[in-house]
Amino acid sequence: MKHISDQWQLFGQSLPSRLLIGSALYPSPSIMCDAIRTSGASVVTVSLRRQAPQHQGGNDFWALLKELDCQLLPNTAGCHSVQEATTMAQMCREIFHTDWIKLELIGDDYNLQPDPIALLQASEILVKDGFKVFPYCTDDLVICRRLIDVGCEVLMPWAAPIGTGKGIINPYALTTLRERLPSIPLIVDAGIGLPSHACQAMELGYDGVLLNSAVAQAGDPVNMAAA
Repeated sequence: MKHISDQWQLFGQSLPSRLLIGSALYPSPSIMCDAIRTSGASVVTVSLRRQAPQHQGGNDFWALLKELDCQLLPNTAGCHSVQEATTMAQMCREIFHTDWIKLELIGDDYNLQPDPIALLQASEILVKDGFKVFPYCTDDLVICRRLIDVGCEVLMPWAAPIGTGKGIINPYALTTLRERLPSIPLIVDAGIGLPSHACQAMELGYDGVLLNSAVAQAGDPVNMAAA
C-alpha cells in the first residue's frame, strides 16, 4: 500500500482534505453547510439539473456554496446520452466557471450503472474540449484503462451502485485497480453508506472518497482519511 499524506493534488491544485462531499438531499441548506464545514472536505459536487438555473431557481444555493470556499465539482447527474452529458458539461463550465466536471452517464435506471461505451465517447469529447474529466465508472479494469487512454487523469470507480450504501462489495476489483493503475488518482464514488466504508477505501490505498449527505451526517468524517 502506498503512503498517503494529508495533502494531495488534483490537476495541479493542492487540496488539504481527501474527502469530497455531495451537496444534495440534505434536510435544509443550513444542515448542508454545517455538514460540509464539519467534514473539512476540499471539494463539493453540485448538480446543475437540480436547481433549474434557467429560472433563477438556484441563486441562493450558489451563494451558499460560494461562502464555503471549496472547489466546486459540477456533475452531469441524470444524463443518459453522450449529447446530453456533453451539453450539460458545457453549461456547467459557463455557470460555475470551472473546467472540472464529474461525468455521470447512466446506462441503467435500475442500479444507475454507468454506460461504459457512452462514457468513453463523452470523456474523449470533453477532454479534447479542455475539460478536466472525473468519470464516474464501475470497477472494471479494462474500462478504466480505456478511460485513461482517451485522456482521463482521474477516475471515480464505484464501491457499490448509487444509493445502496452497501460499501465496497468487490474489494478484489478495487484493489486490482489500485495495483494496476498506481499513478492515477482514484476516488471511490457511490455505495459508501458508513464512515467505516470510507476508511476501508483509504486502507486500500485510494486517494480520496466522495461522501453523500447520509454519510456526512452519520458520523464525524473529519478523521476518516487519516488511514
